[in-house]
Amino acid sequence: MHRRTLLAAALAGAVVTPALASGTARAADPGPSVTRTGTTTLDGQAIFFVSYDGLVNNNAFQKNGLLTYKGYQYAVWYTADRNAVVGRRVLGGNTWSTVKVGHTLKANDSHNVISMGVSKVDGRLHLTMDSHSDGFTYVKSVAGLMYDPAGLSWTASRFGAPRATLDGVALTSQFTYPQFVSTPDGRLQLSYRAAVSGNGRNALAEYDGTKWTDLGEWSASTGTYTSEHGSSTARNMYLHGIDYDRNGRLHSFFTWREQNGAVMCDGGGITNHDTGYVYSDDRGRTWRNDAGTVVGVTGGSDKVSVTDAGLVIDPLDPDHSLMNQESQFTDSAGRPHAIISYVPGRFGQCTTNYVADRTANGRAFHVRKNAAGTWQKTEIPVPLNSSQRTKLVLDRYDNAYAVFPFGRIAAASAASGYTDWRILFDGSGLNAFGEVVIDETRVAQDGVLSFMYQEKSSGTTPSGLHVTDFRLPA
Repeated sequence: MHRRTLLAAALAGAVVTPALASGTARAADPGPSVTRTGTTTLDGQAIFFVSYDGLVNNNAFQKNGLLTYKGYQYAVWYTADRNAVVGRRVLGGNTWSTVKVGHTLKANDSHNVISMGVSKVDGRLHLTMDSHSDGFTYVKSVAGLMYDPAGLSWTASRFGAPRATLDGVALTSQFTYPQFVSTPDGRLQLSYRAAVSGNGRNALAEYDGTKWTDLGEWSASTGTYTSEHGSSTARNMYLHGIDYDRNGRLHSFFTWREQNGAVMCDGGGITNHDTGYVYSDDRGRTWRNDAGTVVGVTGGSDKVSVTDAGLVIDPLDPDHSLMNQESQFTDSAGRPHAIISYVPGRFGQCTTNYVADRTANGRAFHVRKNAAGTWQKTEIPVPLNSSQRTKLVLDRYDNAYAVFPFGRIAAASAASGYTDWRILFDGSGLNAFGEVVIDETRVAQDGVLSFMYQEKSSGTTPSGLHVTDFRLPA
């Protein structure tokens, strides 16, 4: 479909769904299902405050706030007295063992999440925390801790002292959105934003088991973007994620956020626009658009820019309150999938209050590349009832599961071409505040959808923080 046709459909709120290519699922594969198997409590009184419409212990852009490795699950959070904690349990167990890592939360800012990563090359657990366009705190475990969880005690002595650099590598004084990702060869990479919202750049660092290396920035904040309302000359790229598929390709969906609000129809909206996609086949050194053209080099002078051709796979202007940093996943064939959300055009062509309008009329969409190499987009017929983000996972049969705010789960089958979305769990009994943190790593390891959520509270009254598990088709 031509870009102009797709743009017109997007602005009208239409759902563009070309015919499904064959070969996406076998007829005998089971469809999606969830069976709730239990809920455990991480902290009966975790810190609670609402900032930027979110919670510091449950922001969907954390990668990873919850992860599984070698038969154990790990979680990170802040306690009521602001201590940063990492916990672990054996899969299927009800008891979490916790360790304070020597840092206390410095600000009531929901951006200041804790993220985890595992360097498989030496078996260390790495944490970054407590940053929003300023300095960060970094902690790493002793080597081998993740290799033998049953044999090594879970104590504070297994972790080094908190520090303000990556073992001496300073990166930037304006650091936000840490996301750890393990490379196919066992290294660990850290994705982050340098500078500030509306005028920032994405960057990568890499740990090889011996040292951290700053690979540099790979997206640009420069260039001119013009809408029907006005122009902007600065922005940042917000990632929906950064993930390797089983073939070693690194995928990232993204949106742009403009610095100048003049590009919007109303100042109460949000300047996010367009859904883009890039990939890398050399561990994030070189970035290509969907057609395979090089559009940026990490650490080089040529960075991915808003003016580069071929980046946008689903165009949308800034008038529909498109959410940033939503969700992505890759299927068993390495094809990229994403969840995006905004207020469709059928509810009007100008949002004036992005929180209220998204809550009233926001919808999520499943965007994916099919076996024929065509991008497809399907509206998920579930009202957001929230301004917040939805998370995506795929099971072993490539069925898709969208975990909405409040812990609601909708799913669609690969066999249908992802056209049969329906609610499988309505969130009953959770009393969840909003966004949840998904264990992206666990689904492939034991077929369980596991997510962390925090109970609703008021003001700054602490509340319960939990992990709940759902068995997926075996």
